[in-house]
Amino acid sequence: MKILIAEDEKRMNRALSELLRQEGYEVNSVENGEDALYEIECGIYDLIVLDVMMPKMNGFTVAKQARIKGIKTPILMLTAKSEIDDKVVGLDSGADDYLTKPFMTKELLARLRALARRNVQTNDGSLSYEDLTLDVKNAMLSCSNGQSVRLGEKELRILEYLIANQGQVLTREQIALKIWGYESESEYNNVEVYMTFARKKLAYVESKCEIKALRGIGYELRCKDV
Repeated sequence: MKILIAEDEKRMNRALSELLRQEGYEVNSVENGEDALYEIECGIYDLIVLDVMMPKMNGFTVAKQARIKGIKTPILMLTAKSEIDDKVVGLDSGADDYLTKPFMTKELLARLRALARRNVQTNDGSLSYEDLTLDVKNAMLSCSNGQSVRLGEKELRILEYLIANQGQVLTREQIALKIWGYESESEYNNVEVYMTFARKKLAYVESKCEIKALRGIGYELRCKDV
């Protein structure tokens, strides 16, 4: 699971990054609002920890702009402000939760786990779209017709990303960054290779869904009759 930390206080930024990496999260961090919005727009994160008081653009504006652009990634607003009006502004701006400094590490982690659970489609932690159900934990793709198939790691991550962002077109760059990461030297043609594998798994379970390639734009999971 990938988390973006947007926090301008360097020591706090480093501490949060190290804490979350120790908990098994993949972390990227920025120190101002403009960079935060840019990273959020890349669409590769599962959770966002967003400070309010940042240079260039405050957290309220970042959250609001992200929601206007249709980005649904859960946001935890993190700030020294504790007044009720500030909490209301934060939630109205598009944040999903609000935590004030100083805070207990256990509470931060618990809130992030809660947001991660809220971001899935079913109570058992699987993802669903039309006739498909994706069991992420066991890497199984099932169709409502009773067919199922086990997925390879990259196939799983691609379908997880597409289902979690259903109704949105994802660019090749977004998918490459999400699946292979910033440090990877994988070429973008790897995306098409694994898209082919994922399409074969959809065909195997005889789903009515398909991965549609939009030339020059990206990929979208949709029904064949759309």
